[in-house]
Amino acid sequence: MLETTTSAIRPPDEAAMAAARELHGRLTKPAGSLGLLEDLSVRLAGLAGVCPPPLPEPAAVAIFAGDHGVHAQGVTPWPQEVTAQMIGNFLAGGAVVNAFARQAGASVTVVDVGVAHPLPAPEPAGSAAPASDLDTPRLIEASVRRGTRDLSVTAALTRHEALAAVLTGIRVADELIDAGAGILLTGDMGIGNTTPAAALIAAFTGVDPLDCTGRGTGVDDETYAHKVAVVRAALARHTPDPADPLGVLAAVGGLEHAALAGLILGAAARRTPVLLDGVIAVSAALAAAAFAPDAVAAMVAGHRSAEPGATVALRHLGLDPLVDLGLRLGEGTGALLALPVVTGAVRVLHEVATFDSAGVAEK
Repeated sequence: MLETTTSAIRPPDEAAMAAARELHGRLTKPAGSLGLLEDLSVRLAGLAGVCPPPLPEPAAVAIFAGDHGVHAQGVTPWPQEVTAQMIGNFLAGGAVVNAFARQAGASVTVVDVGVAHPLPAPEPAGSAAPASDLDTPRLIEASVRRGTRDLSVTAALTRHEALAAVLTGIRVADELIDAGAGILLTGDMGIGNTTPAAALIAAFTGVDPLDCTGRGTGVDDETYAHKVAVVRAALARHTPDPADPLGVLAAVGGLEHAALAGLILGAAARRTPVLLDGVIAVSAALAAAAFAPDAVAAMVAGHRSAEPGATVALRHLGLDPLVDLGLRLGEGTGALLALPVVTGAVRVLHEVATFDSAGVAEK
């Protein structure tokens, strides 16, 4: 399935992109006045192979959840049980991602790809979460194993396990697109998952771990220095080869990172845009780009995470984030806040009059 998916990923359609640029030149606005939105709409036309591209709706958030053996190294003060507890919160509709998804009219699918602790039964949402289909998050149980191994001691995953997680992401992308989704949004949950994210970013970009390791949930200086040392030691132990993305994911990745890479690949193969969230998503996007460089055409950077590795990864991918609000929550929250920007970029090509049709004089 992986080979079939990557072989289906094609470069953007140059004719559709040229048509979008030409159309922008005829719309009732000064040329270039919408800045990055014009570039984004041209990219989305190239992805879809048509101008104007389809409106990116409905939106579907896929939250991949997993735990990490490196948690044992004390890289975060949060207990590992929080991963499973937050899944219960997602399913009950009480997390930030749920609030933002309701605002955006996006569905939420939670995928257990490797949570270490048993999942609690979801509780009914409170009065702040009105009942509707969109307000009933769905759980997919697709656990590969109950958390990764400690990447500072041994490979986090076997190649077979990493591949299984990637294939899970591809299948979720296909399922959501088959159900009608016009855009996929990445979400994640996993206590300690910024440590493997930093290792992935360093492995794929070649930057020093100090430059791509952040404070995650807000660790103190001592814990931060230890976290950087753990990432540095893991990379020295495994010497992952960026030309072997599956090997990199197996050595220092997480199950949610691998599954997100699969989601991106699956969407790119279907020529459907993927709105990336924060540092976990962009570390996975680096893996997806290593599998299939043309997959970058399907990626839209929702926001610039406060985690320094996110900026490193976005620069490597050549992506400009749509918003910069200092966010570092994850879950898909930043992507959801950026969703109206993406929709607006496309809606311009659908709805704005041309100078000729509006009878407006050009300069």
